[in-house]
Amino acid sequence: MENKQSVSIIKIGGNIIDNPTELASFLADFAALEGNTILVHGGGKSATKLAQSMGLVPQMIEGRRITDAPMLEVVVGVYAGQINKEVVAQLQANGANAMGFSGADGNLILSDKRNHPTIDYGFVGDVKKVNTSLLASLLETGITPVFCAITHDGKGQLLNTNADTIASELAIALSGQFDVTLTYCFEKPGVLFDAEDDTSVIEQINPNLYAKLKAEQAIHSGMIPKLDNCFNSLSKGVKQIRIGHHRMLQNKTATYTTITL
Repeated sequence: MENKQSVSIIKIGGNIIDNPTELASFLADFAALEGNTILVHGGGKSATKLAQSMGLVPQMIEGRRITDAPMLEVVVGVYAGQINKEVVAQLQANGANAMGFSGADGNLILSDKRNHPTIDYGFVGDVKKVNTSLLASLLETGITPVFCAITHDGKGQLLNTNADTIASELAIALSGQFDVTLTYCFEKPGVLFDAEDDTSVIEQINPNLYAKLKAEQAIHSGMIPKLDNCFNSLSKGVKQIRIGHHRMLQNKTATYTTITL
């Protein structure tokens, strides 16, 4: 049996996007990675700032953005436009042959509009299908795909879609063909025992420890959906998942969190 090629999928959080110095440092580290790479980015605070400047009031329920029609216009313009193209341009400057995508491009990520029994999330998508063959072809030609958090429903409607979920769905889709490492980069060095203490990194989390940390409320709020995504991805064939600061991409001694089954 021939060895699978490897692919590294990196998702960067909004706090990196919001800091030009941090973003430039991350993109230099990312561009220097060897082998097949995919970048997934969120939107940071830019969409919220632009929406507020236009008189729109961003609505959140349980940490998730409600995306009505005016807000969709803003997030498409900011995520798929300004941020995506700036990231692609900086990666090109760092020698990575990057190409920016929404889920609509090449029908790469098809989603359904979220159907919730009590909450109308508006134009929010839940990923249904990834065009794995096209994505693999892009990688084989040396392209570094850069995905924003916008997908489509196949009927002409763009949808705002959680970037963590996009990263995990891409990882799952490619895991049949590639050895996939999924890395979530954000401003902290990993998942922390104490949110105020950056030295309290939990270096490995398995399902038993995760259940214990949740019960003790040592892990809560935004980290829970991220870790749920991680365990789901591992159960569906993703080889390795890491969470931490982007310095771990090039610094072999950096501390970070590994998620295992």
